[in-house]
Amino acid sequence: MAGEHPIQGLMKTAMENLKEMVDVNTIVGEPVETPDGSVILPISKVGFGFAAGGSQFNFDVEGKTTPEQSNLNEKPFGGGSGGGISITPVAFLVVSKTSGVQLLPLDSQTHIYERIIDLAPQVMDKLQNALKKNTNQQNNENTQPIM
Repeated sequence: MAGEHPIQGLMKTAMENLKEMVDVNTIVGEPVETPDGSVILPISKVGFGFAAGGSQFNFDVEGKTTPEQSNLNEKPFGGGSGGGISITPVAFLVVSKTSGVQLLPLDSQTHIYERIIDLAPQVMDKLQNALKKNTNQQNNENTQPIM
């Protein structure tokens, strides 16, 4: 590691450890097969953060240096790094021979959004039918003879 700054070693070590913790199996978990032949895949949300920092110090006590210090080309270094990871389960993906593919969210807010998306085509059909009925009624009123 000739020529590398000490902070590079700190960053490399922290990033390697984070890399080992986070892989595709962390986000989409290992499949679990049930007795009826369905396959369940856990889905998770992963977030992580990383920080590193350091400083080099001037080491001169009252203008005097020792022979050991005068041979040093580098200034003393102090630093540190750290990282954190958050894994939150969000849903299960169920693949079944009878009911096809289903997403079962664990968050109630996600469930509400999913229901809205599922109901959107039905709402659009009802609106179109109501508009057609309204248009037909107006046409019938305009074509009937006045007595």
